[in-house]
Amino acid sequence: MIIGLFTELDATGGVQRAGRHLAAVLSEFASSQGMECRILSLNDSRELHRVTVGDSEFVYTGSQRAKSSFTASALRTAMRGAKLALAGHPNLGPVMRAMGVVAPKMKRVVCTHGIEVWEPLSMARRGALKSAHLVLAPSQDTADHVATQQGVVRARIGVLPWGLDPQFEERMGAKEQSALPLTFPRGRVILTVGRWLKTERYKGMDTLITALPRLLTRWPEVHLVLVGTGDDREWLVELTMKNGVNRHVHFLSDLSPTEIAACYGACEIFALPSSGEGFGFVYLEAMARGKPVIGGAHGGVPEVIEDGVSGYLVQHGDPIQLATSIETLLADPEHARKMGESGRQRVDREFRFKVFSKALKRILREQCES
Repeated sequence: MIIGLFTELDATGGVQRAGRHLAAVLSEFASSQGMECRILSLNDSRELHRVTVGDSEFVYTGSQRAKSSFTASALRTAMRGAKLALAGHPNLGPVMRAMGVVAPKMKRVVCTHGIEVWEPLSMARRGALKSAHLVLAPSQDTADHVATQQGVVRARIGVLPWGLDPQFEERMGAKEQSALPLTFPRGRVILTVGRWLKTERYKGMDTLITALPRLLTRWPEVHLVLVGTGDDREWLVELTMKNGVNRHVHFLSDLSPTEIAACYGACEIFALPSSGEGFGFVYLEAMARGKPVIGGAHGGVPEVIEDGVSGYLVQHGDPIQLATSIETLLADPEHARKMGESGRQRVDREFRFKVFSKALKRILREQCES
């Protein structure tokens, strides 16, 4: 048996999307090995869920945020002779460590994402990471933080970049014009996608807004489209009023996945000058659509965006550097097109879901055989 533990799978967000990818590959690998796969989620509802990721399908059960019930289910499952268990988030490390007590021969793999391991975790979670047989990180930057901040031996850390969502690949062929939201503006559009949360101001939505006045003096047809949702929308709207750019900033919420894919196709530039991305699925999505991308020169983003090749890296909170990078792309559309094509080619080579799936299966096989 193989066990997958996840905080939440039935929700939007990069961690949840990565969890669904991990669970799908776990289930597919177990089936190929003639083993049973049990997927457990802490925060999802208790009924049986069925999820499709590309050509793979998996089922899982939730625990309705009941930690005691979730832990009990994990321990009972481990005692049934589990060969390997994978935790989709370091917060679940202590549960994984407890499973190792009742199933000492079971291999334990813990996945990290980024900012959650950039500072020392609690003693229990840090100890669980250090005792795992393997800790996976989506970038070398996050892997380095796992070693320096959590004290995990480097020999037990592996780098596994996330892959482009298969469903997004399918939507790329949809009729974009009919899928575009009615409020999507005409003109030269800079797109950003991400949650608007007070706790996630590190994503740099405010810097995009403050950089806009400089751009409008030369390109009055430029618009900024923010796709997302969150409790910080009012603050961002006030910022557009303060900078006098409210007519050029558009907040789009509650979009369908097809509409979001269409927004990528219709924009000219994608930008998310974040300082807290361990990887960044949105960069992959924009690159897959052949768009030049601008990201923060922090975290795992430099491992996704090749500065000067597929886009530009900027310092978080620097509207002048951000505006200069956008100006360079607006002033030379052919240069921007070549950057977008470079990014698209890199996604094809390195970040397709099949590449991620093959790499994870190899890791699982090595753990099981060892």
